[in-house]
Amino acid sequence: MDHDPDRIGPDMGPKRSMSTKVRGFVKSFTTRDGLIGNYDYAFLFKPNLPFMKKERRTAPFFGLNDKMPLFLALLLGFQHALAMLAGVITPPLILAGSGAANLGTEITQYLVSTALIVCGFLTIIQITRFHIYGTPYYVGTGLISVAGTSFSVIPVLTGAFAQMYENGMCPTDANGVKLPCPDGYGALLGTAACCSLIIILISFMPPVLLKKLFPPLVTGPTVVLIGVRLIQTGFLNWAGGSGTCNTRPETGLYRLCPTINAPHPLPWGSAEFIGLGFSVFVTIIICERFGSPIMKSAAVVIGLLVGCIIAAATGYFDNSSINASPAVSFIWVHTFKLSVYGPAVLPLLAVNIVLAMEAIGDITATCDVSRLEVNGKMYDSRIQGGVCADGLNGILATLCTVTPVSTFAQNNGVISLTRCANRKAGYACCFWLIIMGIFAKFAAALVAIPSAVLGGMTTFLFSAVAVSGMAILHTVPFTRRNRFVLTAAFTLGFGATLVPTWFSYVFTYEGSNSALRGFMDAIALVMESGFAIAGFVACILNLMLAEEVEDEETTDYTGSPLDEERDQEEWERIQRKKGDVEAPPGAQGSGAARSTKEL
Repeated sequence: MDHDPDRIGPDMGPKRSMSTKVRGFVKSFTTRDGLIGNYDYAFLFKPNLPFMKKERRTAPFFGLNDKMPLFLALLLGFQHALAMLAGVITPPLILAGSGAANLGTEITQYLVSTALIVCGFLTIIQITRFHIYGTPYYVGTGLISVAGTSFSVIPVLTGAFAQMYENGMCPTDANGVKLPCPDGYGALLGTAACCSLIIILISFMPPVLLKKLFPPLVTGPTVVLIGVRLIQTGFLNWAGGSGTCNTRPETGLYRLCPTINAPHPLPWGSAEFIGLGFSVFVTIIICERFGSPIMKSAAVVIGLLVGCIIAAATGYFDNSSINASPAVSFIWVHTFKLSVYGPAVLPLLAVNIVLAMEAIGDITATCDVSRLEVNGKMYDSRIQGGVCADGLNGILATLCTVTPVSTFAQNNGVISLTRCANRKAGYACCFWLIIMGIFAKFAAALVAIPSAVLGGMTTFLFSAVAVSGMAILHTVPFTRRNRFVLTAAFTLGFGATLVPTWFSYVFTYEGSNSALRGFMDAIALVMESGFAIAGFVACILNLMLAEEVEDEETTDYTGSPLDEERDQEEWERIQRKKGDVEAPPGAQGSGAARSTKEL
């Protein structure tokens, strides 16, 4: 089977000639069939209300390279863009905010715009699928595998920023207030770019070796703990903000959240903040219960919109930053000095290994919902190309001033809901993302969203990360050996997540040897990152501890005459299974035989 994805039908049939492609392209813009077709567009917008009659029908399925009306492609592409919008904007909002690099409103707006633009361009790489000349390898999946800014790097980078402020790499004023740290942000971008190389290396490893080194037993607890760690950040924002104001100081700028200069400042944890977050959370649930297909896939964005409307109506919005923002933006409007921050290397390597394993799971799910094979040479080729593109995209993203990207899983739900796995919809998604990013006022409006509203949305998204880890663990048989590995991994993982300062006072070196200090900081950062230490422990124990085979069924004799007939039948069944028809001495008439399975 040829590995060229640009074929008619699901990976089969003759290649289309260039003239055929040109005629098809012209037809899509000049004919009614090419523009709107005969699709039932009402299907996408029909809500699931209790009093409405349920129709037992489904929309047509659009395969990878099937013909598809242009308007429908734009509509479903917009749905994909909405589904990933919240995930794309969350990492830059958190990492540029007061809880991390403190880069200020202008830089944060730029990073949100750039994240949207970069994710649009890098998704094109995944969807198009490029052949590496002269080799059997590819870059990209050829599916609707969208690239979005990764959540997984947030715990490492926020921890690294905290460490940088402590060791003096990031500046503070005379009162200890954290000042903007663009050099620290640039250092972490450079570090992330270097560490993304390991994903490219992993993509060329044999699948058998990958499964042995990083089975679900290793990646599952790691993803769970990444989600748990992120939920903490989301909940802090839900209650008012993740910056200095969450400590509730009695005096100063951060006495109220987000600051005392905000339009409607309140103490952290106020009922008003909690209510704003709940407005988002409840809206998401309502959309899932009663919404149409397009509402369900965009439920998080709709919840965010409802929260913003309530916040604007009650005076929590500050539109001064929106008015001051430029009309348009693009990549490299602002740049950062790239370098490498040594202590972050080990944790970021661990994160990138997890990202590679997540990509394999996400691509498998995309193949499944796209009605393509999930085994065989074509499937292996898509996995290799997708993981390779993930690593390459991670490097390109950091060179474009945003944190690494990874394959997003939530768009598989859009494919399943809309029954559209067509690459034309994927390209339309890229178009919408780039347009959203170029118009900077859109990004400025996102940055102006109150922390409580943002927290209601991000907490839901971060919980979805933890649930993804649980889904991975669901594939693991819970034998005694696997339970032991998980227990050992979660012992340190949950401990470091719940008490992140537990390792802060182990190393007390205060000398002038910067290399030694950096090495100690690296160890401390790993030990204080719950998901990293859990991943390392699970990987090591999984390789050290031999697989245990369940003992064969054995016969346990009891002295109860009441059980004799039933247990005699059970004993005979076991003997027939073994091929042994002769009973052992004293087995009959003296007791009962019971089958047990012991680990």
